[in-house]
Amino acid sequence: MARPGADARLRRLLALVPWVVAHDGPTVEEVCARFGLGADELVADLDLVFLCGVHPFTPDSLIDVVVAEGRVWIRYADYLERPLRLTPEEGLALVAAGTAALAVPGADTRGPLVSGLSKLAAVLGVDPGEAVDVELGATPEGVVETLRHALAASRQIEIDYYAYGRDERTRRVVDPHAVFAAEGQWYLRAYCHLARSVRRFRVDRIRGLEVLDRPLERGPGDSGGPGTTLFEPRPGDPRVVLDLEPKARWVSEQYPLEALEELGAGRCRVTLAVSERAWLERLLLRLGPAVTAASGADGVAAAAAARVLARYRPRLASTET
Repeated sequence: MARPGADARLRRLLALVPWVVAHDGPTVEEVCARFGLGADELVADLDLVFLCGVHPFTPDSLIDVVVAEGRVWIRYADYLERPLRLTPEEGLALVAAGTAALAVPGADTRGPLVSGLSKLAAVLGVDPGEAVDVELGATPEGVVETLRHALAASRQIEIDYYAYGRDERTRRVVDPHAVFAAEGQWYLRAYCHLARSVRRFRVDRIRGLEVLDRPLERGPGDSGGPGTTLFEPRPGDPRVVLDLEPKARWVSEQYPLEALEELGAGRCRVTLAVSERAWLERLLLRLGPAVTAASGADGVAAAAAARVLARYRPRLASTET
């Protein structure tokens, strides 16, 4: 029998765990019969559940699984037993993320996610359709297949691309070198004739593309440049030093660092290379008071905040009158 895929196993676990908890110690035979499992498969699933929990993943924050005398008990960590209470900001972020997920081609627009988002939006007093404006170009699957076709045919491509770091949209001709996946995203590695060097492009930010009837001018062998890593700073890129509060430590795990220094009490100091100012502005605004710029970012956050406020002042003035 073929092993179930990761998606099928995850769906089974999401159903199995609450069922076992609700029945408070069902027999192994009952669980296996309920979910169509063999005893070895059930043990493998329970071994995986035993590793699930919440940060900091200490024993008291992990799900407890006990198999004894032919019965199974699953007890949630204390954190998971408490009702989840969202702040208004967290609720709005959840509505925005869910609405973005529903905009993906193939999403179930009549499923439980829609119902849940509608109820949450009603409590928050917002319209899910207005909570987030999702702009999608061609479907990721279609873009990937087109890029692969151009790569196999050694043809140039003209792309309409949104550069997140610079917050601008440009059209450019590229010579494709590779299409690869990394950290949950598809990327195109190509020689860009606009930048005159090798670049990486996120596929979901390609708003349109056309395969040109022209052969590659710069193939993979004569272009040099970066490979399939996601970010490689240029020698002249500025460096910034940021002091991060404990709740902002995720920055040290998500972005490539040039230095990391522990400051005590969960705080740390990181050094990052910054290729685009707009990216740094977004990061600082997102972190808010959880970050202090030690050097290299003087006035960046203040300037970005001033521009954001300038955009909202006309609307605020109209509501006050």
